[in-house]
Amino acid sequence: MATTMSMPQLGESVTEGTISKWLVQPGDHVNKYDPIAEVMTDKVNAEIPSSYTGVIRELLVQENDTVSVGTDICSIDEEGAGEKQAATPEKKAAPVQQAAVNTTSDTSQKARYSPAVMRLAQEHGLDLQTMTGTGRGGRITRKDVEAIIATGGQTAPAAAPASTSEPKAATPSAAPVSAPVSMAAGDIEIPVQGVRKAIAANMVKSKTEAPHAWTMVEVDVTNLVKLRDKLKGAFRKQEGYNLTFLPFFMKATVEALKQFPQVNAAWHGDKIIQKKDIHLSMAVATDDALYVPVIRHADEKTIKGLARHTHELAQKVRTGKLTGEDMQGGTFTINNTGSFGSIMSQPIINQPQAAILSVEAIVKRPVVMETEAGDMIAIRHMVNLCLSLDHRVLDGLVCGRFLAAMKERLENMNEDNVTIY
Repeated sequence: MATTMSMPQLGESVTEGTISKWLVQPGDHVNKYDPIAEVMTDKVNAEIPSSYTGVIRELLVQENDTVSVGTDICSIDEEGAGEKQAATPEKKAAPVQQAAVNTTSDTSQKARYSPAVMRLAQEHGLDLQTMTGTGRGGRITRKDVEAIIATGGQTAPAAAPASTSEPKAATPSAAPVSAPVSMAAGDIEIPVQGVRKAIAANMVKSKTEAPHAWTMVEVDVTNLVKLRDKLKGAFRKQEGYNLTFLPFFMKATVEALKQFPQVNAAWHGDKIIQKKDIHLSMAVATDDALYVPVIRHADEKTIKGLARHTHELAQKVRTGKLTGEDMQGGTFTINNTGSFGSIMSQPIINQPQAAILSVEAIVKRPVVMETEAGDMIAIRHMVNLCLSLDHRVLDGLVCGRFLAAMKERLENMNEDNVTIY
């Protein structure tokens, strides 16, 4: 008996997934829990396991197709289902009835649009009702919409009669479509899908909806550099991974968030929600994507605990084992842009959070210092802390005080007042 498997929900807010690669083909035998496909969502890349033991009968979704959660993706001839198979003919309807069912099914399939398809059509001012789909049962796929966009927003000729009575009304719908980009010899077209597609949508949404403001403070972390240099060798031997600067900045961040809880907030419709718990989102970049896993209850952790969670989450990102749950619930984001040499940046807020902090590169430079003997120039280790804030939630005063609190903590970190365990 053929049993269908559907696209699973790979995270709390995940509504669709893209089959990036099938790991099986029709006729292959699989055991329950064997991986059958690699799936990309706007949260994670993951393998999905077989729910049954049996033989793959049919792959219902092609590679690189995006379907909504719950959509059938393949059928499996389940082992040990012979008795059920014998009863199958009794359920078959008469040919006339079957034709009617198929017609209804086709119509319902056409009316079911995945969130990705609807979003893409809305962005380009396209009417899905006028399109002809090439997907299963006539369903409109992402490729169908992209093909129409590539032609300047014109639907298939078959849909033309529906708009002949009002020919001028169709013109405004094509206005949002940008002019086609010409391709020269040697140009490479890269499909935007999965995590990259989610990044694009989220960043545009954040910049469009949230009025961004930006502020920065420079911090003398010379004492912190000396402290970390003294501790890193023994830490590496004992823990098995490096002690970076990031956990120290995280510790200063969560302490400042406790002092200024207004920053640990989110915009929600017509209200502001001030979060009780501090769940620190941390940006982790790969060669082609950016992930933002979360350290939960970061304010309850030591510097060593923050270092361990940072290391473990970064490893999960790089090995493709990050789950949707790992990226849920963040209340404030910290971005270690200094790891690739940046000295100043204006990060985009991770909505619906109220702010995001970029920790820039630590650099040596001459600084004027006040001493009892007067002003003097010294070589110090300096770092810029850059904060983007949602001006609907926060004002410059509280954010300035928040950064000042971080500055004070970081500049006074030394072996006498800091313990990592």
